[in-house]
Amino acid sequence: MNELDVLRTVSNGTVPRYRERLWPAPWLYLACSLVIPASLLVFLPINFLVGVGTAVVLYCGSVGLLFLASPVIEVADGRLRAGRATLPLEAIADTETARGERARLERGQRLDARAWLLIRGWIDPVIKVELADPGDPTPYWLLSTRNPERLEAVLKGTPRGDA
Repeated sequence: MNELDVLRTVSNGTVPRYRERLWPAPWLYLACSLVIPASLLVFLPINFLVGVGTAVVLYCGSVGLLFLASPVIEVADGRLRAGRATLPLEAIADTETARGERARLERGQRLDARAWLLIRGWIDPVIKVELADPGDPTPYWLLSTRNPERLEAVLKGTPRGDA
């Protein structure tokens, strides 16, 4: 648990049973670095300091946006929170994890267009959270997670490791 988690626990009095932030993959930082030569190409002919300054600001801004756009998956207070969406744990009928080829199929060919998605292309494993309400137009949630088995264990209520 990091310092922000400790502060959140102290402020609202609950300890999350599971918490994961879907941080960007390292290659995304390298991809963002392509703004540096692009901005240098445009602004160096105008002024050296303007070109370098713009390159630094654009790279830092891109990396900052990657951090800000990283959603959190959390199980606490009897709720599953994935990004901005929340789901009471009693609304979950079943869960299923997938890695590798099965995960690719869940994100592609087997995907129901009505499903609620929180998937990230740089995170391979997924967990499929089926909803118990037959009247809900959303049949399931599909979430990217680096620890699908641990999240599944927490959602099913079985103790597993340090949650």
